[in-house]
Amino acid sequence: MVEWRDEGILIGVRRLGESAAMIETLTATHGRHAGVVKGGASRRMAPILQPGAQLALHWTARLETHLGTFRVEPVRSRSSIMGDSAALAALGAVVSLVSAALPERAPHPALYAATVALLDLMEEGGDWMSAYARWELALLADLGFGIDLGACVVTGASEGLAFVSPRTGRAVTREGAGEWESRLLPLPEFLLAPGSPANGPALAEALDLTGYFLERRLAPTLTRETLPPARSRAVAAILARHNAR
Repeated sequence: MVEWRDEGILIGVRRLGESAAMIETLTATHGRHAGVVKGGASRRMAPILQPGAQLALHWTARLETHLGTFRVEPVRSRSSIMGDSAALAALGAVVSLVSAALPERAPHPALYAATVALLDLMEEGGDWMSAYARWELALLADLGFGIDLGACVVTGASEGLAFVSPRTGRAVTREGAGEWESRLLPLPEFLLAPGSPANGPALAEALDLTGYFLERRLAPTLTRETLPPARSRAVAAILARHNAR
């Protein structure tokens, strides 16, 4: 018998048979991991097994390679997200992208921490929309498709970065862009300053930037070779909310 205990975010749940549920979680040290919850389809478990919920997990199986079973206890429900349509759409994008993109049972501690921080911010009603754009950058970086925002690929300068090359994914200053400026992707300043909010069109530019690399670098590696539809729904909901302010 093998077993482990961990905390994780519920990223998927579906009924299995008459009373059980199959759940998929993103855990701190065991990566994206699935298992069966006995009695998981019951009314008692329904409020606990909601996407985005933080769970204490106890996984057991006869062999490491088996699907195994989970015993779960609620840690944080994040139920307030359900009352915010834009946040709920963003949650849908997060769990869909994680489920589609992360290899099973491979630890991604940095992305896990970023995901927990994002979902907590969404629940608390903070500036989660800017954080969501940064989360997509973190997802790309964790999967090896990162955008290099350290220095200009042309001049080597680390100040005044204003664009990203669509070909290399590296930052470029306005000076370094020169006559190629129209072919480059705008780099919103808030992505360079952790914690700063997105103003004006900056959020749309940020989501265009991450979307470009998600489509061209990540999507071809996915089973269906396309991003989950939840991502485009989230972008539409986020920009509608942002523009309505």
